[in-house]
Amino acid sequence: MLAIPPVALLLLLIWQVLLGHKWGREPVSNGDVIGWTIFLWLVYLRLITVRMVTEVGARELRIALRGVWRSRRIPLDAIQAVETVSHDIARHYGGYGIRTATDGRAYVAGGSRGVRLTLKGGEKLMVGSERPEELAAALRPS
Repeated sequence: MLAIPPVALLLLLIWQVLLGHKWGREPVSNGDVIGWTIFLWLVYLRLITVRMVTEVGARELRIALRGVWRSRRIPLDAIQAVETVSHDIARHYGGYGIRTATDGRAYVAGGSRGVRLTLKGGEKLMVGSERPEELAAALRPS
């Protein structure tokens, strides 16, 4: 889905700029087509390189979408409860990324498994993980 806009503009660029066929009754200038195509390809390439990184240190959990968002740091002593869960991210949170819903905040880059955290202040977090059992074991309060 993310590739549709840059691919569509690339096809328009080929049709209008390279083949010389104007598209529409009031076509966009060739310079605009070239500029928007380059811009959308740069945005697309940037977004596909984003990675979610979850690190558990001696005192904190750090969650980051490297390339897009600063990291969120959660002190380990602020975690009250930890459980591994399977989820339908689209139904529960509206999709991937950093999402807020009635179930709390979610940090999910893909997949259908993760760890649900309940913090001492009552805040709930969903952290997507390819290895939720290992993450949960590292986060469980001592």
